[in-house]
Amino acid sequence: MGNSMLKRLIENGPVMRTVSLPRGRHSLHTMPTSTGYEIRTDATYDWDGRKRGQTPFTVLQHTISGAGNLRYETRNYRVREGETLLVLVPHNHRYWLEQDGRWEFFWISMNGEEALRIHKAILATTGPILNLKPETIERLADCSLRLISGGADAPGSASAIAYESAMVLYDDVFGSHPVFSQEYRTMQHVIDHIATNLAHPLPVEKLAEVSGLSRAHFSRVFAASEGMPPAEFVLRKRLQRATKLLTKAAHLSVKEVAVMSGFEDPNYFAKVFRRYFGASPTEFRTTGMYSSIASNGRATPDAGQAR
Repeated sequence: MGNSMLKRLIENGPVMRTVSLPRGRHSLHTMPTSTGYEIRTDATYDWDGRKRGQTPFTVLQHTISGAGNLRYETRNYRVREGETLLVLVPHNHRYWLEQDGRWEFFWISMNGEEALRIHKAILATTGPILNLKPETIERLADCSLRLISGGADAPGSASAIAYESAMVLYDDVFGSHPVFSQEYRTMQHVIDHIATNLAHPLPVEKLAEVSGLSRAHFSRVFAASEGMPPAEFVLRKRLQRATKLLTKAAHLSVKEVAVMSGFEDPNYFAKVFRRYFGASPTEFRTTGMYSSIASNGRATPDAGQAR
């Protein structure tokens, strides 16, 4: 096999490690949720991406031997030895093993804004089946093994390993797609501009100008990179800022929070806020709902079993 870390992972035997750590004061942008190595031999192995809750997470799963099945939106795939499956949850997909089949694999699941953003960009470039370099598989196996053997005992170290695995994947995919890599970096520049200018008007025309692309091309690239249109992305970032100000800046009025978050009309702010979170800004502030806001900017339950 030639991959020492992959050999060590296999020799460690079938194992699953669920990463469950106490929440700190700060939200980490990449966190593992589970990892492991398995050999499945029956049809009870069946995951539907529409039936795993609404909290977003990703699954990166490498086939060591055997094969499994993937239905991704309207297309069917056979996930064979040496291929790596990447999916987001929630999403219209299903992966499963047929009766009397055999599927040997290891996986890493993670959540957080950065993990979701990187994996969405990769999916937009490659689709859900990846053909990764042997050295990439080796490093991903190393990340999984470290998480299994104690590297997930503290939030910072667990996050570092998850981020490393995301970056290893990024280098493999975008290192061989320089055009996509350049566009991805351009979107990063736009995202930074959005973050520092949320209190100001951010029309799509202006964002396209910042990117240096035409409006139509910018909108296509941004949606592929971030999984949503630029206007929706800006709205969610404004709502995220508003939730933080409402919970951490009690001296500010709701009107001031609206203006600082980029909403000139407080009534429109209240209407949009209620549509997203099911409560008015005032109710949100008094009931302390902030802890339930997931990285996609909506109030959601905690993540369940992430695999």
